[in-house]
Amino acid sequence: MQIQVLKSKIHRVTVTQADLNYIGSVTIDEDLLDAANMIENEKVQIVNINNGERIETYIIKGKRKSGTICLNGPAARKVEPGDLVIIVSYALMDFEEAKKYKPTIIFPTLKNKLK
Repeated sequence: MQIQVLKSKIHRVTVTQADLNYIGSVTIDEDLLDAANMIENEKVQIVNINNGERIETYIIKGKRKSGTICLNGPAARKVEPGDLVIIVSYALMDFEEAKKYKPTIIFPTLKNKLK
């Protein structure tokens, strides 16, 4: 049996931009991606702490050390710059493997920098 489990989480980052006219996705600072064990094109769920919205999209790499968290395309309607969000990815794995797996969770500063 396989189950989906938490793989990675970027906990409480600040949305820096919302670009309705860009092709859909979320742009994330590459330093945050590396620290969270996430990669470009990976499917993620974004949970908006300010309004409760939940969005599924995929990652685009943002410029290193920029602090960028930008919701693009239709997802831009679900956030405002300044909103706090949690970005989560999941992995499919064997049930026994999942019991031992430890997800990567990071807690950036309010300016989206690594501590």
